[in-house]
Amino acid sequence: MVGAGTMGGGITMSFADFGFPVKLLDASPEVLAKGMQRIRDNYAVSVKRGSLAQEEMDKRLALIEPVETYEAIAECDVVIEAVFEQMPVKKEVFAKLDAVMKPGALLYSNTSALDIDEIANVTRRPEVVAGTHFFVPANVMKTFEVVNGARTSPATLAAAMKLGRDIGKVSAYAGNCDGFVANRSRIPFNLEQGLMVEEGALPEQVDKVMVDFGYPVGPFAVNDMSGLDISYDTRKRRAAADPNYRGLPITDRLVEMGRLGQKTGKGWYRYEKGDRTPIVDPEVHGVIKEVAGQMGIEQRTFSDEEILRRLLFSSVNEACKILEEGKALRASDIDVMWLNGFGFPRYRGGLMFWADGIGAREVYNQIAAWHQRYGARWRPSRLLQELAERGGLLRELKGRMAR
Repeated sequence: MVGAGTMGGGITMSFADFGFPVKLLDASPEVLAKGMQRIRDNYAVSVKRGSLAQEEMDKRLALIEPVETYEAIAECDVVIEAVFEQMPVKKEVFAKLDAVMKPGALLYSNTSALDIDEIANVTRRPEVVAGTHFFVPANVMKTFEVVNGARTSPATLAAAMKLGRDIGKVSAYAGNCDGFVANRSRIPFNLEQGLMVEEGALPEQVDKVMVDFGYPVGPFAVNDMSGLDISYDTRKRRAAADPNYRGLPITDRLVEMGRLGQKTGKGWYRYEKGDRTPIVDPEVHGVIKEVAGQMGIEQRTFSDEEILRRLLFSSVNEACKILEEGKALRASDIDVMWLNGFGFPRYRGGLMFWADGIGAREVYNQIAAWHQRYGARWRPSRLLQELAERGGLLRELKGRMAR
């Protein structure tokens, strides 16, 4: 395991929980020590709650060996990298892995969005490189997205799928594209979430709508849990690559104010010390009004139904585009990812299954109307349009390559 941060620690625990010995590598002794302490603390919480025996905790910790050099992991069968989500950092790690790892070792990246082929191309063995995207927290969330690169071998892909199942995850296939399947299908949801706030919806209203729908936590509260600075870096990368990229200036302003979420005690909400309960903060309302005013956006009130449909229909449309491009095998795979990775309410069956309750025709008509109102980001998927015209079920759609 390369990288002893929060993600690397969670992945390490995922393997130790199922009896796999793990070498946890970090070049920084301080980060490595902190990472090991975080793992111990996480296990200790489970012991305190009574969900884990002290004997079992000791057994799992004994499977984890902290190391500080790449040479110390050279004989491992599988390497999973979980360093910063920045391409130059990933490339540097994979170049080092290529130089030291034994022949036949499988090299996996825990990237959530970056180009697997670009990472693989710094090695002399791209056939053994694939993406293995864990969700946060890695030792809890079940979705395990396996990303197929252009030169990933079938054996490498199959081994990754099996690896996920061996540690109790739900393995799901994804083609290589920005955001892969899970996060790419979620990007429009995140965008509409930010844009509706610019237009007058408040974070607490959006969160209440989604909790009432069945989510355990609202999306703005989730942003505070994961850290607003994570998506900030992703937006900067996408803006640099696309001059037409639509950013989220309110979110960016909060980050630049040091409001990074729970870890700083302030994000979309504020938090009392030692308490993770989100408290509505008038300072955020002021930032929203100020930035919206600077952008010349007139604010208005939103119905709960419009909030729900703006968020979820945007992702239904993107899911159809992903299927059009053959980056997912079937709509039900996307439902599995949303159920196990994003907290989508299980009794609603998944994103596409839920949309079938409204009907492809109604979903398409609303998306087409918003395309007229809001522009290119709401361009309807051709696959969705075809389905609306002929009738049929969204949940039964298959990717172009799977037909």
